[in-house]
Amino acid sequence: MANDLLAVEDARARILAALSPTAAETVALAEGAGRVLARGVAARLTQPPADVSAMDGYAVRAGDAVEGAMLRVTGAAPAGRPFAGSVGAGEAVRIFTGGFVPEGADAILLQEDATAADGSVRVNETVRPGRWIRRRGLDFAEGAEVLPAGRKLTARDIGLAAASNNPWLAVHRRPRIGILATGDEIALPGDPIPPGGIVSSNAHALAALVKGAGGDPVVLPIAPDDTAAIADVAASAHAYDLLVTTGGASVGEHDLIQKALGGEGFELGFWKIAMRPGKPLIWGRLGRTPVLGLPGNPVSAMVCGVVFLIPAIARLSGLPGAPAPTRRVIAAVPLAENDRRADHLRATLAVDAQGRMLATPAPVQDSSMLATLARADALVLRAPFAPALPAGAEVEAIILAELGV
Repeated sequence: MANDLLAVEDARARILAALSPTAAETVALAEGAGRVLARGVAARLTQPPADVSAMDGYAVRAGDAVEGAMLRVTGAAPAGRPFAGSVGAGEAVRIFTGGFVPEGADAILLQEDATAADGSVRVNETVRPGRWIRRRGLDFAEGAEVLPAGRKLTARDIGLAAASNNPWLAVHRRPRIGILATGDEIALPGDPIPPGGIVSSNAHALAALVKGAGGDPVVLPIAPDDTAAIADVAASAHAYDLLVTTGGASVGEHDLIQKALGGEGFELGFWKIAMRPGKPLIWGRLGRTPVLGLPGNPVSAMVCGVVFLIPAIARLSGLPGAPAPTRRVIAAVPLAENDRRADHLRATLAVDAQGRMLATPAPVQDSSMLATLARADALVLRAPFAPALPAGAEVEAIILAELGV
């Protein structure tokens, strides 16, 4: 492979190594879903707080509750209203799910295994000691860590945090991502389009990608192909955890990102990746702010977003920043041999009669074709110099819906 092209895996590793998680902030429990814990969550109580019944029935002494026995019912223990007394020989207490097991009782007689009559209950099935009792601390004990730092919180985790009596959570702040589109030829959707111009899609697509990945996108005004206009962005770069540019990353006369920011102290980390689409990618630092320069072609920008930007946001959010997960799928058509650049073929998916997932790459893979990308379900991965494959061969693919893209 040519020395001037960096491998995808190496580029991603260098990006992630240069990033650190954002600082912690405290949020209300209801705002915690999808956030990453900056500090572990400890239980503030023991759950259950006492031995409780797992079913509706009768709290009994197992030694008394043999088939055919008659027990005197001395009270009730519904959830939230514990029975004040104890269970003695030949006695039972009516109990309901979640009710505290009274002192003296060591088992629960299920209501369907009993017959109640005139203040007594007949045992229709012998009870074993400990049956249908949830012991104190079965779920967790006070002081125990129930959720570790670095965990991305699910709805299940929010339920656990609530049950352990935690109304507030310390999470990493959402990364603030500045997005700058450049080019004389682009206009915002709905605005007049200049002669020879196009509508800007990259900033909006990337903002949606950033938001879906857990970041806070800030779309900046379009910068024309002018070094001074692009350099003006440097003044506000400190406000972002990551500055993402799109366009101006290649080597043409109007590809000005490196030139414009270089005068403002931009330090280039690397440039040009051995991937398709997305070769002219820039990584560097403007003061303390990392800068990711994406290509201007819309499909290239989005594919680079999947490969590099989503892991970067994960890293800033407090996660390791792993590459997108892949699945093994079946090529529905023959695949040509690949050249020196890792390819990301836009493909649709279907399931055949055997339940196999079939991937069909679009016949034209031009990096300007957003409609093809929008119809795609996956990116079929082709390693550098991968050999030709027949239809029916297994290949790796990134499933776009699994990333929320």
